[in-house]
Amino acid sequence: MDNFSRPDPPGQTAFSVAKAGYPFILASAFITAVFALLELTVLSLTGLAVTIFICYFFRDPDRVVTNKNSAVVSPADGKVVEACIKNSNPYFEGRCLKISIFMSVFNVHVNRIPHEGKVEKINYYPGKFISANFNKASTDNERNAVFIKTNQGKKYCVVQIAGLIARRIICEVHDGDKMARGQRFGMICFGSRLDVYLPDDTKLNVCIEDRVKAGTSILGYLT
Repeated sequence: MDNFSRPDPPGQTAFSVAKAGYPFILASAFITAVFALLELTVLSLTGLAVTIFICYFFRDPDRVVTNKNSAVVSPADGKVVEACIKNSNPYFEGRCLKISIFMSVFNVHVNRIPHEGKVEKINYYPGKFISANFNKASTDNERNAVFIKTNQGKKYCVVQIAGLIARRIICEVHDGDKMARGQRFGMICFGSRLDVYLPDDTKLNVCIEDRVKAGTSILGYLT
């Protein structure tokens, strides 16, 4: 039987919201209140629906994570759109296993660390904002790459990629930070994609079209 743990302290409310969502929620709620005071019924109801959706989008549920030493967990909720060996890429020296996860606006957008280790560096790349479900988004879109070295000396990279309407990448870790598997490290606002680059001998545990959840779904096992 697997053992599990919580990489972050549990939330203090029944419905936790990521702090990045507070400005959006407050702005939408304020505009809705103005419409209500002006007795603009249709606009008030529309504003209320938008406010509820923004709260839903920025939800940040607690997750329990497997304690299996070799497990690599998903950094995002969404659908696996690519899982294959790459002979070359900008983030990993030599051959590697690339796994890509597309997040729609209906997925939880909080990002989590795939495997425990130390952040070696973080590189930001400016770029376009094409739809994140296309594979060329991995190289063409604005993105933020977090390079991590595990406690066993393995290196991997997780890349946050902006999408068609995702224009804000949030990364809350820094060079030298020691991270736990499944720990929150950032998010991307309003639809996006995350790529994970792993050693090519990693044992793959997912297939294209699989639905995964950040922290709980196992993408593969390091060997």
